[in-house]
Amino acid sequence: MQVYSIETGKFKLDGGAMFGVVPKSIWNKLNPADENNMCSWSLRCLLIEDEKKLILIDNGMGNKQDAKFFGHYYLHGDDTLDKSLAHHGFTRDDITDIFLTHLHFDHCGGSIVRDGDKLVPAFKNATYWSNEQHWKWATAPNDREKASFLKENILPIQESGQLKFLNLNKSVGENLILATHDSAITTNLSFYTVSGHTDAMMLPKINYKGKTIVFMADLLPSAAHIPLPYVMAYDMFPLITLHEKKIFLTKAQQNGMVLFFEHDPLIECCNLQMTEKGIRVNETFKLSDL
Repeated sequence: MQVYSIETGKFKLDGGAMFGVVPKSIWNKLNPADENNMCSWSLRCLLIEDEKKLILIDNGMGNKQDAKFFGHYYLHGDDTLDKSLAHHGFTRDDITDIFLTHLHFDHCGGSIVRDGDKLVPAFKNATYWSNEQHWKWATAPNDREKASFLKENILPIQESGQLKFLNLNKSVGENLILATHDSAITTNLSFYTVSGHTDAMMLPKINYKGKTIVFMADLLPSAAHIPLPYVMAYDMFPLITLHEKKIFLTKAQQNGMVLFFEHDPLIECCNLQMTEKGIRVNETFKLSDL
């Protein structure tokens, strides 16, 4: 089994929105803003080679949107999905499974590409995995979140016939928060579900070299978001996020988990330590260092 960090570029989001109630005088030291108050964030994905499977977790923003769209989000940098896959000896056609943590455009935009006037899967040989609860949430979005759920990223997946749903274990009842669900993709991949950022977002857990790697998606978009009050204004239910963070960070610190960050512009991975201020970053490192 091998795991690879896949960089697909960077984009910009408003720093205040990314750090919520935290004052700019504090967060600007963590990720300095430009003259428009925008900060750069990574679009980092994770590739798993295991049991004759090649599994890509999320796939970035893609490049099919118009100039007006990219004028808001400033896609930049030299990294692309194809270039990063090629660096490890792969192409899109080698991907067997796409695991979508959730269906916001910066996580699933690379799922679909334009072929003339058609929208078609970018990974023609892959099964696309979501869950039914989140799919329903994304395809009938609320007014606050609908700008993040772009139908051109989502509906063509189902129309292609390549979509499957992962089962959520409802029998765990009140213990659903951070209960582990089997992935049905490979035995070394399972996932948590959390619902503070968006309903039924999935956080993949990978068993690798005796360690547990957790792909943080938007529960913890960066290492700077580890302190509990650092909750994005983008989250639908911030108090639920706060509760989920508290439970997760305790579990992760006690069990020596490795956190893999999708959006941190500098830090790929870290582990945690308990300090007098609460749980904080211990060591930072690259995925390839494991």
